[in-house]
Amino acid sequence: MQALQKKTAVVLSPSLPKNVKLIKLYTIVAETKYIFVTGGVASSLGKGIISSSIGKLLQARGYNITIQKFDPYINVDPGTLNPYEHGECYVTADGQETDLDLGHYERFTGIKTTRHNNFTTGRIYKNVIEKERRGDYLGKTIQVVPHITDEIKRDILYLGNKYHFDFVITEIGGTVGDIEGLPFLEAIRQLKWELGKNALCIHLTYVPFLSAAQELKTKPTQHSVKELQSLGIQPDVLVLRAEHDLSAGIRKKVANFCNVDPEAVVQSIDQPTIYEVPLRMQEQGLDSTILRKMGIEPGETPGLGPWRAFLERRHKATTVVNVGLVGKYDLQDAYKSILESLSQAGTYNNRKVKTHFINSEYITPDNVEEKLKGMQGIVVCPGFGQRGIEGKITAAKFCREHDIPTFGICLGMQMMVVEFARNVLGYKDADSIEMNEKTTHNVIDLMEEQKNITNMGGTMRLGAYECSLKEGSKVRKIYGTDIIEERHRHRYEFNNDYREEFEKAGMMCDGVNPETNLVEIVEIPELKWYVGTQFHPEYSSTVLKPHPLFLDFIKTIVENTPQDDKKKKPGGATNYNHRNG
Repeated sequence: MQALQKKTAVVLSPSLPKNVKLIKLYTIVAETKYIFVTGGVASSLGKGIISSSIGKLLQARGYNITIQKFDPYINVDPGTLNPYEHGECYVTADGQETDLDLGHYERFTGIKTTRHNNFTTGRIYKNVIEKERRGDYLGKTIQVVPHITDEIKRDILYLGNKYHFDFVITEIGGTVGDIEGLPFLEAIRQLKWELGKNALCIHLTYVPFLSAAQELKTKPTQHSVKELQSLGIQPDVLVLRAEHDLSAGIRKKVANFCNVDPEAVVQSIDQPTIYEVPLRMQEQGLDSTILRKMGIEPGETPGLGPWRAFLERRHKATTVVNVGLVGKYDLQDAYKSILESLSQAGTYNNRKVKTHFINSEYITPDNVEEKLKGMQGIVVCPGFGQRGIEGKITAAKFCREHDIPTFGICLGMQMMVVEFARNVLGYKDADSIEMNEKTTHNVIDLMEEQKNITNMGGTMRLGAYECSLKEGSKVRKIYGTDIIEERHRHRYEFNNDYREEFEKAGMMCDGVNPETNLVEIVEIPELKWYVGTQFHPEYSSTVLKPHPLFLDFIKTIVENTPQDDKKKKPGGATNYNHRNG
């Protein structure tokens, strides 16, 4: 189904008798339809996964979709937030620091998000205040209603108005009842009234299981919906998150108490992988229900062939590959895109990747062998700051000396460079100027354009930049092209003053920015796989188009793993319980 829909019009012609009608076919452009996804009872229920799944299902029917996230916190963007509190900061191709859910949107659907796909309360208020300072409001008293809500509405409608998407899915962060989320819900209430059938609300809520009573309890869901109704929003569809299967009776009860059609109540229970969720939603007719409620005949249900093939391959992959993540954040969401990229690459190599977090704060020369024991490959993780740096350097040294496949990303790549400078070039005080401003061998230096910057938020080198790959290099063969484009998030770069020394000693600078000559990729060709990238390849890896670097990294591990090790079984399934809202 496309955005263009044929309709029949009756046209009265003045040249014809009044009792004669001329029937004419004409084509009109269908209006953009808006789907709002809200949450209740508890956070982390999976609004991001549900939004991504809906987008995937509508996309499979031929619709042109996009997904956006509105977050209630007052930070202007997630760029300055602690990963322990917020998880990873995902970066769009146009250089916006965004919520990690945008990573899910891109991985599920293959769409490219932009700065217009993620807004925070802080950014909304900042825009309104800037307009007030310019005099745009002509002396009016600025209030939450209508000025803040109007700004939210403009931002919600922007993508649909500019690019004419068939569907724009809008996820509202937080839960119903959060005081900071009220302006967003008021904006949705107004839009539902203004857009009529072109707007629909999906409410994700929680049905807990009380083990003492051996019962599923619907009361929290009822209260959550009543809270939403008290704000003037009647949900059209309910998605019930639960650990146990919900009977038809329970779903009917929820439908009756919440004024929702029984067929519009679906369940979302734990799955072996988040990538199963679109199929479970399709089985319950969620996409068909959405279309019918928005006045569209659903038509034939799409087969989702490539998606099912991916999952089938994933299920068949039982042989485990053990990969260690050397970093300082002992929280899976801090490295969400890396974890998903490794998992996808494992599937396409017919392997199940089992990741092991290895805290770099506690790695020393004395225990590094024990810490990395059993790892078939190592990812030296990105990050900022001094904490855990020496552990990353120690791990990089061990991997280089023992020829363990190693993938350094951003700060991880920089620490591979520092390690090489210290232990191969012989510069014992070599360091990044971020960690040691007084070092005499600043092999990692502050970028020139960063030297006069004082503000922290949104001021790094952000977004997609071109990189030229050296002919004959490993990375050139992996990518299969001369020029690539990858996303960045950093302030510091490889110091080109040392480039000749590095290359003479065996660490090649095989990827550079064609405009600035900044080094983007280093590798040691003599080793099985020892590659560091200044950019973040994990941001570009999707379910149906996994990133070539991750694919080749896992492929190399598989090819260099003894047959006996290939027979090891995985430690268990991963539940669908990630933070997604």
